[in-house]
Amino acid sequence: MGKLLVVDDDKDILLTSRVVLRDEFEVIRTESDPFKLQQILRKEEFDVILLDMNYSTGTSNGIEGIHWLKEILKIHPQSNVILITAYGELNLAVEAMKIGAIDFVVKPWDNEKLLATVRSALRLSQSKSEIRSLKSKQNVLREEVDKSYQEIIGKSKVMKDVLEVIKKVAPTNANVLILGENGTGKELVARAIHRYSNRSNQIFVNLDIGTITSSLFESELFGHSKGAFTDAQVDRQGRIEISSGGTLFLDEIGNLNLAQQNKLLSALEKREIYRVGSNTAIPIDIRLVSATNLSLNELNDEKNFRKDLLYRINTIQIEIPSLRERREDIPLLIDFFAEKYLTQYNKSNIRFAEDAIQKLTKHQWPGNIRELKHLVARAIIMCNSNLIKASDIWLNVESTGTESSSFNIEVLEKNAIQNALSENKGNLTKAAKALGLGRTTLYRKMSKYDL
Repeated sequence: MGKLLVVDDDKDILLTSRVVLRDEFEVIRTESDPFKLQQILRKEEFDVILLDMNYSTGTSNGIEGIHWLKEILKIHPQSNVILITAYGELNLAVEAMKIGAIDFVVKPWDNEKLLATVRSALRLSQSKSEIRSLKSKQNVLREEVDKSYQEIIGKSKVMKDVLEVIKKVAPTNANVLILGENGTGKELVARAIHRYSNRSNQIFVNLDIGTITSSLFESELFGHSKGAFTDAQVDRQGRIEISSGGTLFLDEIGNLNLAQQNKLLSALEKREIYRVGSNTAIPIDIRLVSATNLSLNELNDEKNFRKDLLYRINTIQIEIPSLRERREDIPLLIDFFAEKYLTQYNKSNIRFAEDAIQKLTKHQWPGNIRELKHLVARAIIMCNSNLIKASDIWLNVESTGTESSSFNIEVLEKNAIQNALSENKGNLTKAAKALGLGRTTLYRKMSKYDL
């Protein structure tokens, strides 16, 4: 039930159109003078416009209709214009469709033909409106999501080096592999690469490989056709297809098994995919950014990871330093997170004392920035005064007595996992979430440390 504008100098046509189309539109406006079109269209928008081809007495060449069609499209390029034409003007009507009209009706018209034509135009208008709305929502959502990821905080040399690499690689279409411990900000870097790329106005799609089961991998990544398996009730696009034209970020790519690696490699090499249950090739255009907490040595083990896939995803490699390797950035990060959480929790005039900052700067941070962020949030929520002192801060690793006695990364990682399992009473899902790991990764690390 949209809005219709009928422009014709024949009063009978205007009356007939009102009668025939009154059940199709909430608003029907008629106008006999085309010179009022500009004034009308600058005040209102219409879902469908019915436009006559001739207005001057004795004129039948349709030139006036072409002129007013162009004027309408100048004001509202998305207008759905249907031409009202006579039999002798069919060639001109076809020419007008090349300019931007969507259809034409021949007068004297058949009422059923007119209804069918106008209904199709109205559906087209509604579809265009929905698409514009979805694009607007997508842009807003993308902007809102990016707000959480815009800042890469750091003045240390190691972080300046990372930022320099991001600026160099972002404008290219090169695939990027990001290495770093859990909680170092790998997704932050991936989003920065997308934001500074030539694809920044397209979609950024994130898939954490560690969170999906092997049975869902193909459907999640490549999509599926209706009926491909029991629960496939409708056709579904996979993450690769959705991200075509934009950036696909595969987090924890080291969790792929060899069969999954083969399928991903084939898609990257051929630049096409097949949905599960379909034989139709779908061309793709993605910029792939991958991340893993595995070391390059672990990825180079052919028993676990294909070298040809590693070469494909590793055109450019960015290694994110751990927080203990960039201690001079810790006070900046504390200020950044404190400001964020003070606003979020409606608090003010709270600051970290110098002894608290020193204590946090000396900590080993097995959970890296993610651990620091949670600690700052907890300190602000629990504080009873305007000053957070060192004595107000409880550090997980301190309780194990290992902070001062060991700097071994594996020991720190094992302690972090033990603490997470203990705090979450053995609940693996909660422990994995607290650690920023996928369940598969947590299982593998528990096996590694015999936990």
